[in-house]
Amino acid sequence: MADGMLGQRLALLSPLALLVGALAMPGEAPAQCRLCSTPTTEVTGEGLADSMRIEVQARLDFDQIVVTGDNGGGTARLLPDGTTSTSGSIGAIGGRAMVGTVVVRGEPGRLLLVDMPAAITLYGRTSSGRIRLDSLITDLPNQPRLDSQGMLQFRFGGALHVDGGVDGDFRGDVPITVDYL
Repeated sequence: MADGMLGQRLALLSPLALLVGALAMPGEAPAQCRLCSTPTTEVTGEGLADSMRIEVQARLDFDQIVVTGDNGGGTARLLPDGTTSTSGSIGAIGGRAMVGTVVVRGEPGRLLLVDMPAAITLYGRTSSGRIRLDSLITDLPNQPRLDSQGMLQFRFGGALHVDGGVDGDFRGDVPITVDYL
């Protein structure tokens, strides 16, 4: 009879142990595989309001410059409105010269600080020559602000200084920094 009693106790404890085990089990486990869900590169959370994106829509391009003298230097100017002018031994700027165009996207209505360098050096691709781009100018208002859609577009140009006898295709980067005020 003692064995029968022990069998009933074990029989009663077994369903109780299963019930406690079922209640102690956690809910559905989150996916452990990073490849199981679609990854995202978007900023989420609190930092989203402060995010900003800068996109260069058109590069500043002086196209071709016609130098009329071998020994004298000159300056080619390209303003944000597309106006060109030359001085010194530079006779003309090519007809396909383009101002730089930048679009900034961010939080609507925010004031911005846009910073561009005072001058940069452009380096020749095939020669060891260098030319200087300075007097960078934009068509930004005094206090640039993102519009109600969170966008601001501006154009920029500058003055390209060529010292006599330089020939070739020259390239360089114009670093543009934009911050919220």
